[in-house]
Amino acid sequence: MGFSGLEAIVSEPVLLLGLLAFALLLVALPWSFWALSNGRSSSGVRSLIALSNLLLTAQLVLRWWQSGHFPISNLYESLCFLAWACTLTQLLVERNWSSPLVAAAATPMGLGCIAFASFALPDQLQQASPLVPALRSSWLVMHVSVIMVSYAALMVGSLLSVAVLVTDRGEDLELRSSSIGTGAYRRPKLLSMQSKGVVAVQNPPEVQLSSIHFSRTEQLDSLSYRTITVGFLLLTVGIISGAVWANEAWGSWWSWDPKETWALICWLVYAAYLHTRLSRGWQGRRPALVAAFGLVVIVVCYIGVNLLGIGLHSYGWFFE
Repeated sequence: MGFSGLEAIVSEPVLLLGLLAFALLLVALPWSFWALSNGRSSSGVRSLIALSNLLLTAQLVLRWWQSGHFPISNLYESLCFLAWACTLTQLLVERNWSSPLVAAAATPMGLGCIAFASFALPDQLQQASPLVPALRSSWLVMHVSVIMVSYAALMVGSLLSVAVLVTDRGEDLELRSSSIGTGAYRRPKLLSMQSKGVVAVQNPPEVQLSSIHFSRTEQLDSLSYRTITVGFLLLTVGIISGAVWANEAWGSWWSWDPKETWALICWLVYAAYLHTRLSRGWQGRRPALVAAFGLVVIVVCYIGVNLLGIGLHSYGWFFE
């Protein structure tokens, strides 16, 4: 990058804020793995993630002020918004359970989004552009922001599931929780007393909900489940609001556009994930594999379809 390129970046505060957020996340990533190797969470990593989130917030607000519309109209703005949502989700998850595993698993997603936006996209896609007529609607903020936040929650939850695959050593998980993933407790084990022909409960009912220590894998599995549940609910709201908006803009509730089709596939994959947990009682590696597959589907739905430059939802790229 020459002097003219640096001068152009300095003259564009939106791009500069994005690069600063990238630099902070780039420092936070190896720091998080170093903290993981020591087995202790680092307040420094959380501070870097929080500061990068504030920079991304300032970037989005500034772009909104410059363009006069919600900053999610092209691929650059969309990636920056996704990076903002990923870092925010990571901070909320770490507030629930402060572990170096969370930062090590989730930081690469935010870093990848802002890196792709800052270095892979051509200059014309990094500039603010006027909205096309179909996007000049109050549904823009409602639909697109909810979808993007749902993607962030689903991706962070899926990355936590990938961490479950890495940390799981074949141990039996005995956590049980409500349908929204809260109130976890251990299922009491039953001991068969064959000699007397009776069945006794090892843990008395009045003790089974007492405070106990959960293993690292159990914590990750529970957090992944709860995060994906929130993301799935947001994705459902986003798809419904998108159908309403499509009917207003194009006169059709559903047109089997590539983005719509892949969003439906994504919804079905995570619906299957929740079904296996709620109805089949799966825990640990098996639902984590489903969530990992869902992460691939989200990447195809969000990035792959956009890069092809086809369909009504494409943000466009140089493949067009």
